[in-house]
Amino acid sequence: MANLNNITSKILKDAEDRKNEILANAEEEKKSILSKKIAKAKDLEAEKIKKAKLEAQSNVERAISSAKLKVRNDKLEVKQEIINSTFAKSIDVLANLKGEELLNFIKSSVLSLGNIGEQQMILNKTGMESIDLTFIYELNKELGDRGNIKLNSQVKDFKGGFILEKDGIQMNYTFEALVNSLKDELEYEVASILFN
Repeated sequence: MANLNNITSKILKDAEDRKNEILANAEEEKKSILSKKIAKAKDLEAEKIKKAKLEAQSNVERAISSAKLKVRNDKLEVKQEIINSTFAKSIDVLANLKGEELLNFIKSSVLSLGNIGEQQMILNKTGMESIDLTFIYELNKELGDRGNIKLNSQVKDFKGGFILEKDGIQMNYTFEALVNSLKDELEYEVASILFN
């Protein structure tokens, strides 16, 4: 019986040792798995933080770029408004031509046209007040056989200058048309003067 007790005791001790060894191994494996999971989680966290920082930096750069583009576009829009205003003011300055200045403009413009044939001259209210039949007579005399101008009694609504018309075809010498025709050509030069 003592042998039986010794054998039982030895089996229990072996079982206890085996249990402790299994528990120790399990604890070791648990720590190893936990350590790997923590390391993986930290790597994932670092990767996500890095990605978030890159994305945030990209968003900041896009926002800055967008803001710079908006400011540039706003500046260009304001500059274009100033340029347009300058051309509009030049039309207003020309529209203030009266009397002898207006007559000289009309005369030199018509005489520079070459052969024009018979034309109807259309004017605005100011032009009709400034031009009389004597002026038309003198103009036709200087034109000679290159053309003949007749004053149209119809008054048009434009700021200044004149229109020559024959058979529905018009030569537009209104100040608006003249300035607009030069606008593309002069816009860069006007911008250089205004903004440099």
